[in-house]
Order: sequence, then C-alpha cells, then structure tokens
Amino acid sequence: MLNAIQQASKSDNQLARLLSDASEYAHIYLLARQRQKGCDGMGELATMKEEFRAVVDKMIQYSQEKKYISQDALYDIDSLAGEIVKGQHPS
Repeated sequence: MLNAIQQASKSDNQLARLLSDASEYAHIYLLARQRQKGCDGMGELATMKEEFRAVVDKMIQYSQEKKYISQDALYDIDSLAGEIVKGQHPS
C-alpha cells in the first residue's frame, strides 16, 4: 500500500503533501514512543498516535478516491509509522 502511495505522490502534488504530513507525524510519534518511560506520558502518546492515525486516514482516503490503492487497505499504525520513516531514509 505505501509503495503505491509513494509512487503516485511523484505525480500528484496533493498526495505528496499528505505523504509529507504523514511522514512528519510518523517521526514525532515514533520519537515519542521511543522516549516514553513507564506510564509517564501515556495520554500524550495516545494523542499523538490518534493525530498520526487521522493524517494517515486522510492520505488513504484520498488515495482510494483517486484509485491509487484498493478500497480494502488495512494497516497497523505502528508498522506503518516505521515504514514511512524508513521510506524517507533508505538504508
């Protein structure tokens, strides 16, 4: 799913902006998740996760409307965050 979105974003400026937003949220969310200790900050982390999910949902909905991806696109938010960040910095 993410590969199709990344490819389509090369020729779709709106999708490129949505992917850029998702990337920013993914970086912030993953950094916060790594720095979290015990139960401290659980509310803030949950809020960041929901904000990231909202941005991703908007990107997926747009991609589905444009038929870049299928309607049955399922994802795990934590895995997707890692894939987005990894895709921005290929090894």
